[in-house]
Parts: sequence; structure tokens; C-alpha cells
Amino acid sequence: MADPEEAFARVPPSPPAAAVAVCEARLPLMVRFAGLLAGTGVDHGLIGPREVPRLWDRHLLNCAVIEDAFPAGARVLDIGSGAGLPGLAVAIVRPDLEMVLVEPMLRRTTWLEAAVAELGLDNVTVVRGRAEDLKGTLIAPWATARAVAALDRLARWTFPLLRPGGTLVAMKGATAGQELETHTKALRRAGMVSAVVTPHGEAVLDRPSLTVDLVRR
Repeated sequence: MADPEEAFARVPPSPPAAAVAVCEARLPLMVRFAGLLAGTGVDHGLIGPREVPRLWDRHLLNCAVIEDAFPAGARVLDIGSGAGLPGLAVAIVRPDLEMVLVEPMLRRTTWLEAAVAELGLDNVTVVRGRAEDLKGTLIAPWATARAVAALDRLARWTFPLLRPGGTLVAMKGATAGQELETHTKALRRAGMVSAVVTPHGEAVLDRPSLTVDLVRR
């Protein structure tokens, strides 16, 4: 018999007030994405059940606000997309972007493809593979990633997929600046020419999201 408390936890919370400001007319679509994460996303092990109550603040809005990093109509690679974070969240609020979700695990790409179809996102494609194996197959001027690897490894995997002068927008936590300082020498060896820590969502989130934006030569 199912545990009533577990069943309750699988129901995503209502969107907070900040969600209206971030998602605007696309809020109903983000609500549907929240339902997928809380349901089959948990079933597939993409997120833990304990994450469901904090889906909006910790995951959906945290990811969606980095949309301001990308210019209109940009092609963006989401490296190690996992549960579609940040890729699907950004693609929902920015239908003008061409988002490519890159994920090596079959069960995750299967789920991502089903989610894209369920949400009717015609600006998203899913590619199964490891970033380091896709050189010569994928290329874009922009890439992003969340909780994939330390900056030095992430840059080594991602820079070969970026066009010259392209930018990796790496989501990092409160220690973003410290991590950048730690890995600056290795990043320059990997081909980085400039880097900056950028806050996103300061006007709507209690704690803005931080990205380390790395430009390759």
C-alpha cells in the first residue's frame, strides 16, 4: 500500500509569486514541467522525492533566470542535462532559443524526449552522448551546465563544442568566485580568454543564481 505521506510529497507545490515574474505567459507550461519532475522524474531517479517541495525555488526558477545570458535566437547546448535543468527550464521561458540537451544516459534521454513531446517544445532537441565524445558532431556559440563537474573539467569537455569566441555559462553556487579563482590557470590552458561571475534574478529571487561565464579563444 502506498505511503500517503510519500504520495503527498509527489505533488509539486503551487508556483510562488516570483514564478509569475520569471515565466510570465509561459507559467502554465512551467507548471506542467514541475508536474513531470515530481511524477515520472522521481520514478526515473532524475530528482529525489525530497526535492519535490522545493522544486520551484531550488530548481525551476533557479535555472530559468539564467535565460538573460543568451541573445535572441541563440543555439545553446545544455551539457549533462539530466532532468532538463537548466535546459528545459530556459527553453520554456525562451521559446526563441534553440536548445540542445546533451545527456549520456539512455534512461535520462528517454525521459527528456518524452518530456519535450509532452510539453510540445519545438525549440528543443535531445542528443545522447558525452560532451567529450561529440567534438565534430555538435557545435554552438553558447553552452550551459549545472552541477556537472568542476570548472576545469567542464571547460575541457565543452570548449571543443563551442565556436571560436563562444561562451560557457556554468551554473555554480555561492562559491562561484572561489571556484573560478581556484581553476583560472587550468582554464586558461584549456583555452579560456576571459571569465566573469554573473548574478541572475536579483530582482525576483531571494538568492540570485550565479553563473561563471567563460569565453573560449
